[in-house]
Amino acid sequence: MKKLFAIAITGILMTSCVSNKKYAELEDKYQSTQDQLKTAEMQLSACEDEKKSLRTSYESQIKTLQNTNAALINTTGDIATISKKGAENLERSLESMKEKDLQIKTMRDAINKKDSVTLALVTSLKGALNDINDEDIQISVEKGVVFVSISDKLLFGSGQYKVTQEARNVLAKVAKVVNDKKDFEFMVEGHTDTQPISRTNIEDNWDLSTKRATSVVRILQEEYNVDPTRMTAAGRGEYIPVASNETAEGRAKNRRTRIVVLPKLDQFFGMIEEGMKEAK
Repeated sequence: MKKLFAIAITGILMTSCVSNKKYAELEDKYQSTQDQLKTAEMQLSACEDEKKSLRTSYESQIKTLQNTNAALINTTGDIATISKKGAENLERSLESMKEKDLQIKTMRDAINKKDSVTLALVTSLKGALNDINDEDIQISVEKGVVFVSISDKLLFGSGQYKVTQEARNVLAKVAKVVNDKKDFEFMVEGHTDTQPISRTNIEDNWDLSTKRATSVVRILQEEYNVDPTRMTAAGRGEYIPVASNETAEGRAKNRRTRIVVLPKLDQFFGMIEEGMKEAK
């Protein structure tokens, strides 16, 4: 995913209408949230390991106390009692286990919530777009990120960046879903094949892909009231193909516009931090 953003930024430095500063901020924010997610997963694993260790220690103390109890019964015939020190150690172990259980539950709840929000988004998108040809629109999820890929033939005329009327109907449905899902922000990416293009108002494939991305973003903002602060436009040119450019069929697959929907991970990690504070 980091490589995807790096290539996007290189293209934008050449022709994208999005400022270098905004792209740098977007990349930094994405990298930061990815690092936080990795840290949270490592903390979750460490908590589970520590819980396992505490349980082993707890079971060992129980066994020792049972053996002591048996020895006392055998030697004195009296009912054995747990020593004060043993009882204190056991109490501390139990308390520590409870804290780790709470931390683990908090992390799992946060991760489950994020997954649930992503699943709800995918379900809404598929429901809204279920009457569109599957070859023209594909919805997928990779590492918690939702991708909506729309074919070139549905959105634009050949070598053009003006959105077709049919595509506006599709964008209206996408806009309705994203307007209802405030926990996401997204990037619209334009992609081309390797066929060179040079027209009066289009310099090359970088230029074409960028103009297509900004055309989609502009319609979402101006016609369907999508908050512009949640959107980024990016031209990816010919450099992220999904098929071979050696065939007409492969080139058609590569000519696409992709909407990358990113969960607002700062909210997700805020929930984890609050839960960790409560566990202390």
